[in-house]
Amino acid sequence: MSQFRIQLRSRFESKPRLRLNRAPQIKLGLLSVLVCLTLLMNLQAADDQSLPNFVIIMADDMGYGDAGCYGGTHISTPHLDRLAATGMRFTDFHSSGNVCSPTRAGLMTGRYQYRAGLDQVINADPEIPVHHSGLQREEFTFAEALSAKGYATGIMGKWHLGYDVKYNPTHHGFAAFHGFVSGNIDYVSHLDRMNTPDWWSGRKLQDEPGYSTHLITQHALSFIDQNRTGPFCLYVAHEAVHAPWQAPGDPAQRGPTASRKEERSPQSETFHAMMSAMDDGVGQIVARLREHGLENNTLVFFLSDNGPAGGSAGPLRGRKGSNWEGGHRVPAIASWPGRIATGATSHQLAISLDLMPTMLELAGIAAPTERPLDGISLVPALLNRAEPVQRQLFWNHKAMRDGSWKLILDGNGTAKGSVGLYNLADDIAESSNLAQAEPARVAAMQKALQDWTADVTRNVTPQPDELAARRHRK
Repeated sequence: MSQFRIQLRSRFESKPRLRLNRAPQIKLGLLSVLVCLTLLMNLQAADDQSLPNFVIIMADDMGYGDAGCYGGTHISTPHLDRLAATGMRFTDFHSSGNVCSPTRAGLMTGRYQYRAGLDQVINADPEIPVHHSGLQREEFTFAEALSAKGYATGIMGKWHLGYDVKYNPTHHGFAAFHGFVSGNIDYVSHLDRMNTPDWWSGRKLQDEPGYSTHLITQHALSFIDQNRTGPFCLYVAHEAVHAPWQAPGDPAQRGPTASRKEERSPQSETFHAMMSAMDDGVGQIVARLREHGLENNTLVFFLSDNGPAGGSAGPLRGRKGSNWEGGHRVPAIASWPGRIATGATSHQLAISLDLMPTMLELAGIAAPTERPLDGISLVPALLNRAEPVQRQLFWNHKAMRDGSWKLILDGNGTAKGSVGLYNLADDIAESSNLAQAEPARVAAMQKALQDWTADVTRNVTPQPDELAARRHRK
């Protein structure tokens, strides 16, 4: 045996108690490791639980003056009014488009919809080329960002970002989808404008009986129940108050059992009932969050996708489809008890593009670098009631805001080539054209509009050229 082995054996044999005394130390060390691992796991779990939930509720064609909290007197909206009373009401919030599909593309991506090649309504008629457009897979949505963080994601209601199954919201980060993909459906028969069945469960066409507003709310409540341990992001995209004019209990207007026009209630009565059904749904969602103890950890944000078609724009000029304020300034309410001040009002110039960066900041997610966001985070306004920041916003290559100033080219009801300039700080109705009195401001804003157009039309995500495909098939 070597001298080294003799010395080594001698050391251990002469001190056997040393080996015995190490056992408690080893056990203590293992216990410390286990305690550390448990603490780390608990910290991770606590971190997951601290992530806020998000509920985004979007009305369809609801005007700035339709809710009581925005001065509306023709319709009772107690739940929206209560949401505003317990949170923050925005006075200068805008949709990124003045019609359905463009706004929804901007909301999903946090970028102007022109970058995604979706600057017009995706039509229900397959003979119209734009019918074959949709949100392409290379676009990056807030649902994808949040799901990567561990959020459960769901959309209940209207998609309107592509008819083909390849555009289904489940391809864009939403794990759950119950609703329709077209611009509108019969609230009862669930047929779209072309009388095509349009009610989906995920990627499967699967109808279910019920009034669409009620179904959307029911699926939203079920999603909250199933994901109450959080975190979750729920997008509730109501059909109301878009045409067809149908109140709960009304017969179908499309399909084999369609009613005749003379059998239907007056539009004003029907519109009120449609608004009330959606308002009730908002109240049910807030109540369900409260039942599960989630109200203080959930940001609820309500907005409309554009100005009114059948409702009221309040003091604003223009309606849906217009570049006047009435076409894109919309009601917007944020509620988060304990985080957003009660009964607060924000005059921040804001837009639907801002919701994605807001959610990403609150969830601790870095903004994407490959597709930079056009929106800004509203966290300072929401949580700190920060003073409004100066910014510019743009619509349809024809209008822009620079703070309180509004430039509009070729406005509806004006001569072609006309230029309008309005100071909305004292002329919210856009009634006094100051273009001749402010030539330098007009020139600067026109230049900004031109530069923005050049930017958002550069490297546009291509859409299918259906006309070329048809020519090829022939």
